[in-house]
Amino acid sequence: MSEFPKIVNWDNVFAKSEEFHNTSPTKFTFVENWIDENFYEKLYETFPKISTFTKYERQDKSAYRRWWGTKGDNESIDPNEVDNELSSEWNLFYKYLNSPEFIENFQKFANLDVNRVKDWTFMNMQRGGYQLPHIHNEGPRTLGLIFYFNKNWPDGSSGGTYMSKDDGSQIIFEPYNLDNSCLIYHDGPYAEHGVRKIDRDTERRAVQITLLGWSEKDGWCLSEQPEPIEL
Repeated sequence: MSEFPKIVNWDNVFAKSEEFHNTSPTKFTFVENWIDENFYEKLYETFPKISTFTKYERQDKSAYRRWWGTKGDNESIDPNEVDNELSSEWNLFYKYLNSPEFIENFQKFANLDVNRVKDWTFMNMQRGGYQLPHIHNEGPRTLGLIFYFNKNWPDGSSGGTYMSKDDGSQIIFEPYNLDNSCLIYHDGPYAEHGVRKIDRDTERRAVQITLLGWSEKDGWCLSEQPEPIEL
């Protein structure tokens, strides 16, 4: 029996597994209502204030970022660290996303040997915020998850992370339901994504995590070819 209350609606996640495996040139899918509604509302109500974020104004982006606890940009997280500035629900959510239950379900979902969360980033954007199309390509055993905490996002309005080709000239998919939803993509040489410039007075609140392969001997597995796990 799980030590956690119901946090993720796994039926909704696994219902998108086939779609994830059938997309190209990179695997991705978009899951709606992925967090239990009651738990999501508590996370939504206590999402960190934008005043606690660091603003990035660069050629490739205009955005706000906040990391977990004492960690900073490009630092691997400590799965056991408590962030005392955040609510008990956020700390429980963080603990759950680092739990064997969460990791093993995503191993099954993606049929990929990812076994640890490497990065956690709170993200926010306001009017004028954007992210130019880019590719991380950190390694073949890498899953990216971006999940949203925004109600009543207008259909067709910019702000959701899109998947694209050819430096953004062709947008393959752009989400508009940014309320309790999650973009999942398999990182690699074709996992191009970005955010169109936000053209209205709002905040676009999200969290991004990456799941990677890890070993005590070699550390983060960033170069070897992926091997599907046996289910």
